Amino acid sequence: MTTPLRPDEPRPKKPAGAAVLQADVTDAIVDAAFAELASAGYGRMSLEAIAKRAGVGKTAIYRRWSSKQELVVSIVTTVALAALDLPHGATLREDLLEYLSDAERALTHPLAGAIIPDLLAESSRNGGLAEALLAAVRDPRRRKAAGLVDRAIERGELRADIDVQLALDIIAGPLYWRLAVVREPRSPDYLSRLTDAIIAALESM
Repeated sequence: MTTPLRPDEPRPKKPAGAAVLQADVTDAIVDAAFAELASAGYGRMSLEAIAKRAGVGKTAIYRRWSSKQELVVSIVTTVALAALDLPHGATLREDLLEYLSDAERALTHPLAGAIIPDLLAESSRNGGLAEALLAAVRDPRRRKAAGLVDRAIERGELRADIDVQLALDIIAGPLYWRLAVVREPRSPDYLSRLTDAIIAALESM
């Protein structure tokens, strides 16, 4: 059974010329693709199965995306990069807490637990998919985190000679580990405490 996105969740941006496409058909394809990806995995999923689950013809998919890879990268990117604008807090703590909150929403997407491990495994075998996901998901989020660090340096909250690449690892790593790997329950103040811990680590660098 298809597991639809929640009404408030972002959907993939329509490709060029999408104004002439039916939004309800696009939404049905997106929902079907998420469900198929979660149930079958990237390697075994097919556009035929997605079309059948969505109740549309395969040509409806090809009018929107040129391949299975383009479709998957598109829908995953939209969820992962929701609210990607650089935080506008007055302090590093405010910026970092907003950044981590955005990441938490992406990592706790209803199907993330099934999709993320599968895509990581598939990426180790499929160089094209790995490259596409890195360019579409990792690189923009890493640039956002780098902007966060730059703002903190300008405000005098972090040292100007901080190892930025190591700082980005420290910012992104703990939450991903907790949500995507360990998957243990979190206390209501978890993000706040994690923010404080990351800031302490960054200030000591």
